[in-house]
Amino acid sequence: MQGKDTAQEIEMALKVELKPGERILIGESVITNSGQRTRLVIEGKKVPIVREKDILTVEQADTPAKRIYLAVLLMYTSRDPRQHHATYFTLVQELVRAAPSTMIHIEIINNHILTGNMYKALKQVQQLIDYERELLSNEAGRKNLRKSGKQNLQPA
Repeated sequence: MQGKDTAQEIEMALKVELKPGERILIGESVITNSGQRTRLVIEGKKVPIVREKDILTVEQADTPAKRIYLAVLLMYTSRDPRQHHATYFTLVQELVRAAPSTMIHIEIINNHILTGNMYKALKQVQQLIDYERELLSNEAGRKNLRKSGKQNLQPA
């Protein structure tokens, strides 16, 4: 190599360690580890790689942010991510309408999607899920506080 390094000239291998029975999605294939811990070194063409712990099913997508995660996951693993754009943008509009404070996360996710960095978009959606969990727990706390406050105001 002379002088400048480009992303195309430098390919890094991905090292993945799988527990017994753990599965991983590589491209369109699901690989299941057998009975002992295994270390894989994955080299070559850029393909989607998703560990089992990062896979979300339709049944598990039980909140708005988790449904957005599923849409981004489908974009990431799809040969044609555009098939899932309409669903993604509908879900995003609904979430931002309900919780405008999520827009900062959505902007970052959108930028990753627009630049084709779907893995980073997935990671950012995980942060959105954490933020959503925080919002929901704060709301539950406020409801409990209102309920206990009303009980304290009852005449003795």
